[in-house]
Amino acid sequence: MPVPLSPEEAQQFHASDAAPAAFLDLLDAVSFRSAGAALRLGVFEELAGGPLPVEQLAARTGTDPLGLRILLDALTSFGYLVRADDRYANSANTSRWLLRAVPDSFAPVLAFWSALLTGWWHDLESSIRSGTPTGDFYAWLERRPEVLADFQTMLRRLADGLRAEIVELLPVPADAGSLLDVGGGHASYPVAFLTAHPQLRATVVDLDGALAQGAETIAAAGLTDRCTLRAGDLFEADFGTGHDLALLFNIVHGYQAAETLTLLRRVAAALRPGGRVALLEPLAAAPEQPATGPGEAFVRMFSLNLFHTQGGRAYGHDELVGLLHEAGFTDVRQQVLAGSETDHLVTARLACSSPS
Repeated sequence: MPVPLSPEEAQQFHASDAAPAAFLDLLDAVSFRSAGAALRLGVFEELAGGPLPVEQLAARTGTDPLGLRILLDALTSFGYLVRADDRYANSANTSRWLLRAVPDSFAPVLAFWSALLTGWWHDLESSIRSGTPTGDFYAWLERRPEVLADFQTMLRRLADGLRAEIVELLPVPADAGSLLDVGGGHASYPVAFLTAHPQLRATVVDLDGALAQGAETIAAAGLTDRCTLRAGDLFEADFGTGHDLALLFNIVHGYQAAETLTLLRRVAAALRPGGRVALLEPLAAAPEQPATGPGEAFVRMFSLNLFHTQGGRAYGHDELVGLLHEAGFTDVRQQVLAGSETDHLVTARLACSSPS
């Protein structure tokens, strides 16, 4: 969490040139890395029951007592822990957000980003020089089942918070019968649409590892007979045909424009004439527009991560409109979601005849 500073200390870094602001970035980077290590070592979970001395906590987590004490002292300085009478305890914020059993826990998000930033960003300079990612993001995930599970949990929780609003914003005609979800392995959105529209059936296409959580979600909702899970690469898997609605939620930002166009054309071929596509995306602001808060700063950070790990980026609204038109879609509309300051719902309708 951000390094705690008094107003006088903050003034030196943020409002003057009296001290190097990059020093705070250094401390914040170590704070983030330390919290990720504590999460993976089980420190926060072991302290959920109350304060513990170092020796007892080290025995429970299988760690070296000296190394653990040094980590705990750092976490105390950063605000993740508190110390009293030679015992360490979770801070109120840690208890609220970093225990996995807590509703809306931030632990999967922290664990995923910690693994990604510490395990991959060491060669950021290489992708910036070459213009290409230095690895295959989804293959990297598939080799790390725990990270993949946290990634899917992060996406599912985002979906759980937005799906009711999205179902309301995307009315489905009474005669619509088929929904295609491209890359929606956790299956939260198809479950929401199938529940709201009993006449619908759904096909979810994603990699095999991503679909594991989706299978559980669909089974728990009692919708196994109405939802088909199809494992495969999004550029090679059979999408089927005649779908009324296709969802590409948090997908196209993983690709450069040419690949995105190819994917949109594949979706167009899977829709019936007049069918609709819906994209959920964190849209990029114009480069000349200053970052106005954490939301815009996150989108720009996210875009850099996408470029480095997948070769993609956050698209601007006009870029998406152009790609949708080129793929044969018309009537492009954008809706800002009340449930998220960074996500936008972009919808379009397939023209009755494809562009030549």
